[in-house]
Amino acid sequence: MSEDLTEEKTNYVDFIGEVQHRIEAGRQAEAVRATRAVLNTIGERVDEGGATDIASPLPMEIDRYLLEVDHGHQYDFDEFVQRVHERMNYEDLDLDTSYGQPSGVDESDTVFRIKAITALLSETVPGGQIANVEEQFPEDYEEMFELVGVETTPWEQRQT
Repeated sequence: MSEDLTEEKTNYVDFIGEVQHRIEAGRQAEAVRATRAVLNTIGERVDEGGATDIASPLPMEIDRYLLEVDHGHQYDFDEFVQRVHERMNYEDLDLDTSYGQPSGVDESDTVFRIKAITALLSETVPGGQIANVEEQFPEDYEEMFELVGVETTPWEQRQT
């Protein structure tokens, strides 16, 4: 990951570009949609203080995804994945266009995108703040943090 993502305030273009790289999104809009879906759902699941902790080092174009939701919902990891999946698959949009709906994301890809974006958050948000937020997730969310702090990630392996 580039050094500039560890600065006090992350740059929007760099953050979305890194998401796009990690999830192998063909278009930047797909990376934005994945980021929004994951951060909205994290924001719903944690308390307001946790959402603020994660949001503080993020650009304002992104931090709002965490902050502009109703916080503190209690649901398991399967429900978390389902909520992200629905948001990534445009099921919340009423698109009546000649070109149809954008291509969908299957559930296993949804889980991968959650892990990739969570790993990026852990690299962007200072350690103490992200640890406080991790504590708000029960043990069944362990898979979400699977790529946090690992030596070799799937997106790094693809570059070699």
